Amino acid sequence: MERITRWFVQNKVAANMMMIFIIIAGLVTIPYIKMEVFPAIEVDIINVSIVYPGASPGDIEESICVRVEERLQGLEGIKKITSTASENLAVISVEILPEQIAEDMLDKVKAQIDAINTFPDDIEKPTVQQIIAVSEVITVAVDGNLDEDNLIRLTEIVKDEIDALPDVTYTTLVGKKNRELEIEISEKTLRKYGLSLEQISRAINSWSIDLPSGSIKSDNGEILIRAKNQGYSIDDFSAIPVITDEVGSVVRLGDISNINDGFTTNEYELQFNGNNAKLIRVFRVGDQNALDISKSVRDYIDQKRPGLPPGVSLTPWNDEALLLQGRIDLLSENAKYGLFFVLIVLALFLKPKLAFWISLGIPISFMGGFWFMPLMGLSINMLSLFTFILVLGIVVDDAIVVGENIALFRERGLDPEEAAVQGTAQVTTPVIFAVLTTMATFSPMLAVGGTIGAIWRIFPLITIIVLFWSLIESLTILPAHLAHSVDKKPKNKILRSLSDRWDTFQDKVKNLLTDFINRRYKPTLILALNNPLNSISIAIAIFILTLGIILSGILKFSFFPPIEGDIAIATIEYPSGTPISVTRDGFNVLNDAAQELNEQLVQEYPTEKIIHNILSTVGDQPMRTKSSQGPGALNISFDGSNLAEVALELAPGESRSVSTETVVKRWREKVTDIPGVKQVSFFSSLFSAGDPVNIQLSSKYMDDLLSARDELKEKLIEYPGVFNVKDDFNMGKEELIISLLPAAENYGVTMQMVAFQVRQAFYGLEVQNIQRGRDELKVMLRYPDEERSSISNLEDMMIRTPKGSTIPIRQIAQLDIGEGVSTIKRKDRKRSISVTADVDLTVTTGNEIISSVTKDVLPSMLQRYSSLSYSLEGEQQEQGQNLSSLGRNFLVAMVVVYTLLAIPFGSYLQPLVVMSAIPFGLTGAVIGHLIMGINFSVLSLLGIVALTGVVVNDSLVMVDFINKYRKEGSTIQNAVLEAGPRRFRPIFMTSLTTFAGLTPLLFEKSIQAKFIIPMAVSLAFGVVFATIITLFLVPILYLILEKYILKSGE
Repeated sequence: MERITRWFVQNKVAANMMMIFIIIAGLVTIPYIKMEVFPAIEVDIINVSIVYPGASPGDIEESICVRVEERLQGLEGIKKITSTASENLAVISVEILPEQIAEDMLDKVKAQIDAINTFPDDIEKPTVQQIIAVSEVITVAVDGNLDEDNLIRLTEIVKDEIDALPDVTYTTLVGKKNRELEIEISEKTLRKYGLSLEQISRAINSWSIDLPSGSIKSDNGEILIRAKNQGYSIDDFSAIPVITDEVGSVVRLGDISNINDGFTTNEYELQFNGNNAKLIRVFRVGDQNALDISKSVRDYIDQKRPGLPPGVSLTPWNDEALLLQGRIDLLSENAKYGLFFVLIVLALFLKPKLAFWISLGIPISFMGGFWFMPLMGLSINMLSLFTFILVLGIVVDDAIVVGENIALFRERGLDPEEAAVQGTAQVTTPVIFAVLTTMATFSPMLAVGGTIGAIWRIFPLITIIVLFWSLIESLTILPAHLAHSVDKKPKNKILRSLSDRWDTFQDKVKNLLTDFINRRYKPTLILALNNPLNSISIAIAIFILTLGIILSGILKFSFFPPIEGDIAIATIEYPSGTPISVTRDGFNVLNDAAQELNEQLVQEYPTEKIIHNILSTVGDQPMRTKSSQGPGALNISFDGSNLAEVALELAPGESRSVSTETVVKRWREKVTDIPGVKQVSFFSSLFSAGDPVNIQLSSKYMDDLLSARDELKEKLIEYPGVFNVKDDFNMGKEELIISLLPAAENYGVTMQMVAFQVRQAFYGLEVQNIQRGRDELKVMLRYPDEERSSISNLEDMMIRTPKGSTIPIRQIAQLDIGEGVSTIKRKDRKRSISVTADVDLTVTTGNEIISSVTKDVLPSMLQRYSSLSYSLEGEQQEQGQNLSSLGRNFLVAMVVVYTLLAIPFGSYLQPLVVMSAIPFGLTGAVIGHLIMGINFSVLSLLGIVALTGVVVNDSLVMVDFINKYRKEGSTIQNAVLEAGPRRFRPIFMTSLTTFAGLTPLLFEKSIQAKFIIPMAVSLAFGVVFATIITLFLVPILYLILEKYILKSGE
């Protein structure tokens, strides 16, 4: 390495060109790096969706879910199968093992589904696809006083024009109802003409047809033949003959039916700022830039607005780019101040030019990091930007060691070039291995288990590439710059005066530090070395006290802090089957409370617009669905006539005087009691790792499952700090269960005949499914609405027998009223119910509740219900997978660190001395969290893991210098006493720069930065405390090892 350093010192042009190249490469790459607020989570889940129109959840479970589960059970590569049976729809999620190739497993699952031949005849074709995460960038709301047809037509025009924008690849339309041509024929008419719905269906299909009929091959070429009489309109279908006789009289479909061209019966209403609306969701695909997409769409909206019809608006909603830009500005501001503090620290202890050349390593390393980010598949997001702040102080550590050593050689009188070469060569080995150990200690985050664990790889990848360029810069470019740096006084009088004053100030700082080393540190170190056992005992006592604070619960642990967004959401849920008119009443309460809150906020903050837009939905909860989708809940959705939602789009958090949490709290206070409502909930998180308490109970027997659910909920409610205890089991709509009487056999009527005829009359018979323009049009044949509105309609229905006669259904069948289930959830071939709860973190944590429940509650329940089993889901599942893999990886990393230390030391025991300071980083982290008043989280643990490398670096350099002094002939005692004060300043500086770089983030008051602060606290305070330990404990342990254990000769 010395030859490489010497070459760069002798060829400063090459050093400068390499520096310029790295910086330009980084700057050129930045615009092409994918940008997103939060890194996309990739999951290995294959989704099977099967639509069975008109079927109840029980029918779906029995005829679809069970058959799919049994078919897929035992297929190699499957980790878990979960299924949800709801009205009209079955969704089966197949989670595959990490080592499996998703595309291959997709083909295998498709093959198994296609092989099932026992599905009901009326199901639609199964959809089998891998879940691919796509990120929504911006939504465009099209609202105004238009009827449904014109509003949809305008929205489709806008969508087509947005699709044509160069930066846009993928959009979807929300709120568009499916087209349906409905043919209604009454029971009375059917009797009059002796017809059945099946016969009418055959008549329609006989006339409304579009069929290729071959071709004529003539000498002049081939002519295609096509039979084309497909009906598309009311007039087309009205003209279809249903009955004809010998004399030529014709009864046409329009004569005996009422034909409507409209929309499917969809209990769904969408409003934007009080107007009927449709939404166009614009997504980012692949490496597309969210900022570019947002700008392109916003520019289009500005150009389109002047040409819109009166009363119609185009409004951007939930723009991720604003959120992203706000987070970029926030973290960039922190990085700017962090860099400023790092430069101040360097300037305090180093000559201005030396400080400048050392600090130049920061932009060089960062640009190298940006250059390599696309190669690593990384994006610019909250976590990646935070990582750059995290390494801001660390990245100059190696440059400080090299630069200060070169300065020392120059002070000894060496030629600048030779001083640069020899000063660098002396510390090359410890610097290289220090960087390698830092990389190794970050590496446990590369492969953390769990769905959310994949995002933690951002921290080590960016740290490793930045440290790589930092190492290159400190061993090549920095020596070249310092070798040709000449200390000359400025010619300008003002600058010379400022320089002289700064030199005087630096001398005072240097003298104060030297005085502290000689009068405070060195005597204390001598005292500690003379009493090694007492010193070790104090260190052990401190660590035991740290463990006591953690285990006693004084410092609470919350796995993943909430990430506040700019959307406040209120949802309302009635019992399943509630008509939309009742749901609308409850929705109006939420909406009125939001309007009242908006008026108050306008008065309180006249210069700000806190609430920008209001999106209201009845029959669906789109924003709750989006915010709830996270690890373990990627398929989750909320819709039905019993649901409603109001979402408030707030001003960006960085420019808002009131937090989203405060808005939600005040909104909740304004919502009055709503009669008959099952649940009213409020949400404000941008991202969720799942509920703090989520216990999934499974059993083959529904009675056991319901009893266990009730017991568990009662126990959870008793815990202090636990609230919002609920489960995902809901009783569904009332069901009329048809069972045949013995009299049916006399007429030759079977259950299948009755079921099919009832389904055709009340749900409808799908006669045709045609494409009309861009719409898929279903032609449905059924009874009129007034003959499908009461139980008596079913009781009066006439069933056609095999002989062609008709008989009232009540004579051959019994009708019983029961209550169904709205949704049936299954896991690994058993029914399941999830019991969830929130916790007040000021009182307790999810971990404490889960620990108590699994110890005191669940064991006795498992004994009473033999078929019952349970699993921890949501946040607890992620926590278990994250922490277990992080722990394993950390142990492996420690072995790697030990190896990296053993190689340069040539010793098996000295690495243990260096690594002895690692546990005390935890002490500093605990103290930091107590001082800052924040809970421990998974990010706190990641900070401790990252801290390990910094702690090891200081200890490594300390032990390396002790070894050097011993090789020069010093005794063990003298070598330790010489190395401690000699390395005090660089160790102090590296720790101070790390702390200084994180200081702005530690005291950041923005809610948006709250979730990443625990990691900064762990690293900053851990470094400070571990530095104190390094300066005392490492010399003491070295002395004990060499003098008393190995008994090395003096």
